Amino acid sequence: MSKPTLLIWAVDDSLRHSLKLGLLSYGYRIIESTNNRDIITRLKSGSPDLIILGASTDGSWDALCLAHAIRRLNRELPLILVTEESSEDLAIAALKSGIDDYIKQPSSFEQLNGAINRCLASVISADMPAPTETIASPLIGGERMVGDSALLNEIKSYISKVAPTDSTVLVTGETGTGKELVAQLIHDNSARCKQPFMCINCAAIPDTLLESELFGHDKGAFTGAHSSREGKLKLADAGTVFFDEIGDMSTYAQAKILRTLESKEVYVLGGQSSKPVDIRVVAATNQNLEQLAEQGKFRKDLFFRLNVARIVLPPLRRRKEDIPALFDHYIGRFNHFFGQQVEGFREETLQYLARHDWPGNIRELKNLLEAIFLNRPARRISLTDLPDSFKLWSDNPQNKTPNEQERLLSALFSTNWNKSKAAQRLHWSRMTVYRKIAKYHLTRQSE
Repeated sequence: MSKPTLLIWAVDDSLRHSLKLGLLSYGYRIIESTNNRDIITRLKSGSPDLIILGASTDGSWDALCLAHAIRRLNRELPLILVTEESSEDLAIAALKSGIDDYIKQPSSFEQLNGAINRCLASVISADMPAPTETIASPLIGGERMVGDSALLNEIKSYISKVAPTDSTVLVTGETGTGKELVAQLIHDNSARCKQPFMCINCAAIPDTLLESELFGHDKGAFTGAHSSREGKLKLADAGTVFFDEIGDMSTYAQAKILRTLESKEVYVLGGQSSKPVDIRVVAATNQNLEQLAEQGKFRKDLFFRLNVARIVLPPLRRRKEDIPALFDHYIGRFNHFFGQQVEGFREETLQYLARHDWPGNIRELKNLLEAIFLNRPARRISLTDLPDSFKLWSDNPQNKTPNEQERLLSALFSTNWNKSKAAQRLHWSRMTVYRKIAKYHLTRQSE
C-alpha cells in the first residue's frame, strides 16, 4: 500500500523545507505549496490525503484563514497546524477553523508523525461502511450527531434514506440546532462525498456581488475585474451546495438561483455563453418559508423546488435526554484543545443545567462549555465555574419552573439513571418513573 500524500503549506521557506525533509524520512509523498489557489485546485482533483499548515511567528492567523477556506470545500480532509506561537486564543481559533490537531514548534517529528497517523486513521475509520441505522453518526470534520433520543434517531434514519439520493433537501430548525452539520452528513453519505461541499451564506452576499460570487466573471466584466474568476457554483461542480439561511435571500437573488436550478447552467458575468453545472442542493433556514411565501417575501416556485425532502430539527429543549451525551462529547474536544482533564459536572451543577431551556440550542451548550474551559475548571465542573451571564438568566424566577419532563430528566441525570433513586427524589413510585420515561420516549445513550 502506497504512503499517503501530504501537502505542506507555509509562506516561510525555511519552515516549509524543514517540515518536508523531516517527513520524507517517514516515506510520505510530499507536495509543497505557498499558493492558496493552488490548494483549492488540488482539493477539486482529490489530492492530497492530509494538509499541514506551517506558520512562523505572526503567521498563524493567515494559516487559520486558509483552513477556514479549505473547510468550506472539504470537511473531512485532515488539517494539522504547526506553529511557533502558542496561546489559548490561537487554540480556540484553530478549533473553530476546523484544525484537527495543533502542534507547537519546535517539536520532534515523532510527535508530528503521530498526529498524522491519528488524523489519517480517523478518516479511514469514518470511510468504513456502517449499518443503515447509524449512517448519520460518524465523525465529520470533528463533529457528529450526538445523542440517542427518539427524535434524533428518527432524523438519523431519514438522513440515511435521503443521503444516497440526489434529491434537493430543505433543512429547517431554530438557530443552533445543527442545520449545517445535517447538510454535511447528507453530502458525506452520498455518491458526491469525494467532491466539493460548498457552503454559501445567503445573508452575507449583497445583490451587487451576487452574480460575480456565485456565477463568476470574465476579465473586464466590470471595473476591477483584472482576471477571470470561477463562481462558487462552478467550483462546487459535481458536489453539493449548501445554501445557508436561504430565507434571508433577496427576491432578486432567489430568481437567479431558481434559474440555475431549472436550467442546470450558470451564466458568467460578462461571458458570451452559459456553462453546465452539476450540483446537489441542500438549503437551510430558521424561518417559516411557507409563511414568507404567502406574504410574497419568498418565491413559491423556488420553495416548491427546494421542499422535496424535508428535515425539521427539534430544539434542544425537546430532546433534553441528549444533553449528557453532548456534554461528554464537547468536554472531550475541549480537553484536547485546552490541554485539560475535566471529567464532567458535579451533581448539583448537572441538576441546575437540566432546568435550563437552551434557547440557543447546541451552539449555546457548546459556547457555555468553551467559556467554562477558559476559566480552567477543576476535574468536576461546579456552579462557581458557570459564567455570571448564564447564572443571571437561569436564576430569573420566570425561568425556574421546570415541567414534568424536565423534573424527571433532572432526577435521572443526578442519579446516573438509577430509577429507584430518581423515584425517591421525585416522591413518585418506581412504576410511575417507568411510565413517564415511556411517555416522553426517553432513552439513555449507553442503553
